[in-house]
Amino acid sequence: MSKAETVKKTHWRPKRYVVYIIATVVALVLPWIKINGNHFFLLSFDKMKLHLAFVQFDMQELYLMPFLLMILFISIFGMTVFGGRMFCGWVCPQTVFRVIYRDLIETKILKLRRSIKNKQKEPDYSKPENKVKHIIAIVIWAALAIIAASDFMWYFVPPEDFLQYIQNPGDHMVMIGFILGVAAFLVADIVFIKENFCIYVCPYSRVQSVLYDEHTIMAIYDEHRGGKIYDEEHHKLAKSQKEVKAINGDDALCTACESCVKVCPTHIDIRRGLQLECINCLECVDACTDVMAKFNEPTLVKWSSEYETLYRKGKTKYFRPKIIGYIVVLLIIMGVLAKMAGTKEYMLLNINKETRAYSIKTEPRGCTLGKDANCRFRVDNAYEFLLQNTQNEKMKFFFEVTPDIPVKGKIYIKRPTKPFSVTPGIKKKKIVILSTHDMLVNNGRDDTIIPITIHAYALDKNGKPSKKISVYRKARFVFPRADLIK
Repeated sequence: MSKAETVKKTHWRPKRYVVYIIATVVALVLPWIKINGNHFFLLSFDKMKLHLAFVQFDMQELYLMPFLLMILFISIFGMTVFGGRMFCGWVCPQTVFRVIYRDLIETKILKLRRSIKNKQKEPDYSKPENKVKHIIAIVIWAALAIIAASDFMWYFVPPEDFLQYIQNPGDHMVMIGFILGVAAFLVADIVFIKENFCIYVCPYSRVQSVLYDEHTIMAIYDEHRGGKIYDEEHHKLAKSQKEVKAINGDDALCTACESCVKVCPTHIDIRRGLQLECINCLECVDACTDVMAKFNEPTLVKWSSEYETLYRKGKTKYFRPKIIGYIVVLLIIMGVLAKMAGTKEYMLLNINKETRAYSIKTEPRGCTLGKDANCRFRVDNAYEFLLQNTQNEKMKFFFEVTPDIPVKGKIYIKRPTKPFSVTPGIKKKKIVILSTHDMLVNNGRDDTIIPITIHAYALDKNGKPSKKISVYRKARFVFPRADLIK
């Protein structure tokens, strides 16, 4: 078998493009998918709702959001410990948008750039035809930026409402202004700021250096095979292949072609070593792979670790304690989130007792207790129910009351007597009166507080209590001392 057949030629750019396409399609399509009327993720300030994993939560349940943020940041930090700044090179919208604008619009469509392999040389805008193409590129990107800004808005205003709102822009100027503002920022960022955003603005580049260890996978130049190009103080030692061999010996393979430099979107020389500007896009790896393939040699720039490539201590340890720790923490947080989301109540109910402890009435009216044979007492306790239907359809609700301690009689619902309807998303106030005709407690010294449980529920289509939309609340029923009744 020849040496050429043993050299494996791997390109990362096509794989990145596949990831970009998948991420773009998911971001655009996901807001349109609904299950039981709920979105995968929607934080609606208009309707005061949170949709998460196709389950609807009320704004009072926003205690789930910190867990989502923790999952997001811990995932990114864990990804950085494992694969360096791969989030920036493979997932970050900034990188995806720059590839669309620079590699697709400017290079492939308008031919402003000669090749996507040279990102250092800017187009010559002094030529009239290039000026026109530049304007066309900005117009095309501005249209795509509006789509991207609208897509971002769909996670806060659902698409079905968004399409209605844009038909009456005068009534929704805040939303329109937000979209235009985001689109204007994207045009300024992608067309004019470019990768300077990654280098100078994004705080992630400053965080990554703290997270790295010697097993972190990143784009690394193998100076053992290629030869030293820079000294310890980052001064360039060799500018040509002849100088490379003169300094490092004839075995040094670096040709000083600087293909890895020309293709770098953040304008760095990977041969200098680890740099904050590197976004792990692996363009330099692909460039060196093509050059070294001509000499039947593996690439000098690898996606590897310092432990394996620079220090040559052995193989990279992918599942080391730090990585396992991130995975365990993520699983714990996701478990807590799942448990909290699983205990979600599908209706919101607050019960407040009126300031007056109770009222004593006689039935029939005007009779005298102890003198009229048909005269009996009635003790009323009044409550204010504040409830909200968190479902997407109008439903009927009712409730039951049960004493938590043994009593000599029954507490029944005096008011309301029938189930009542509640419109979705609207808080309904209901005055509820619980009553008893029985001598629940014979206490001649003090009023007695009787703990009770109120079971509130929705009625299904058959008029039976729903098992899903059901909540329990603790309350108290105050019964007067015996002499007030006798």
